[in-house]
Amino acid sequence: GAGDQDRPRCRRHDLRRPHIRVMSREPARPSPAVPEIFDRRAVRLHRARAAAGEGAGFLAAEVAGRLAERLDEVRRRFPLALDLGCGDGATARALAGRGGIERLIAADAALAYARRAASPALVAEAEALPFAPASFDLVVSSLALHWTNDLPGALLQLRRLLRPDGLLLASLWGGGTLDALREALIEGELAEEGGASPRVSPFADPRDLGGLLQRAGFALPVVDTDEITVTYSDAFALMHDLRAMGEGNAVAERRRGFTRRATLARAAAHYQAQFAGPDGRIAARFALVTLTAWAPAPSQPQPLRPGSAKHRLADALGGKDACAPPPISPSSSR
Repeated sequence: GAGDQDRPRCRRHDLRRPHIRVMSREPARPSPAVPEIFDRRAVRLHRARAAAGEGAGFLAAEVAGRLAERLDEVRRRFPLALDLGCGDGATARALAGRGGIERLIAADAALAYARRAASPALVAEAEALPFAPASFDLVVSSLALHWTNDLPGALLQLRRLLRPDGLLLASLWGGGTLDALREALIEGELAEEGGASPRVSPFADPRDLGGLLQRAGFALPVVDTDEITVTYSDAFALMHDLRAMGEGNAVAERRRGFTRRATLARAAAHYQAQFAGPDGRIAARFALVTLTAWAPAPSQPQPLRPGSAKHRLADALGGKDACAPPPISPSSSR
């Protein structure tokens, strides 16, 4: 029907609404030494509002499915797992029957989402996890860590609560996500209000995340990037879906209050003029970053000690040391 033209085009998954008893705790305030990039209270309110509505779970289901498929490549079993940022349960559904998971604990910053979990659940955030060290065999976090103020500290906590040879699987939006929307909103605000404020969240650079995993003490870290493009009828449909997903603007330095209608209209017009396809639909780009890392264990492959090699590289290359520079004669060094 005509209404179908306004819907985003991306693979959809069925949703369920289970219920379970919830344990909650008040999230800790961030350390004064950690810059407050995001307003965590706003993040919780946005997620609570998304949980109360119908939501736009097609994108969360798509990402959760891709993340859970990583377990198909791992032979070992993970009896006790944590679903951090459980949302509407997309990750739990994607993990069903995978990885030898016998018990899944769900956690989310929003009480409303925790209540919907199909497993034991609690209210918790990545920056203040209430678990003892070495509690889990597996931690899966889908689309939650990009709202973290202290990402290095959160990764350190995740590594500590993993048992030896435990696995971290996490996905988050990376740099380049919604770059067209960012440009359109800046142009609209400059044109109508004479200035611009943060409208789209800053996202982590994938090149930095591998180093953060190593600093947190993880072994064998891998950072993969992928891109998901979703088309919409216009910018208003995109912004409606972001709100329904709980991905509204929560930047701490954002301008408070409602955005002017003229600003939004100008932004939508810019988006349409600059980024619409031949069919008139606009494209929204989501840069997906996937983290795979292990808690250290003696059974894992270890690098050899320097100088412990039994054969020379030059011998393998036919007697020539290809890496050695040519000899310098006394005359050429003058």
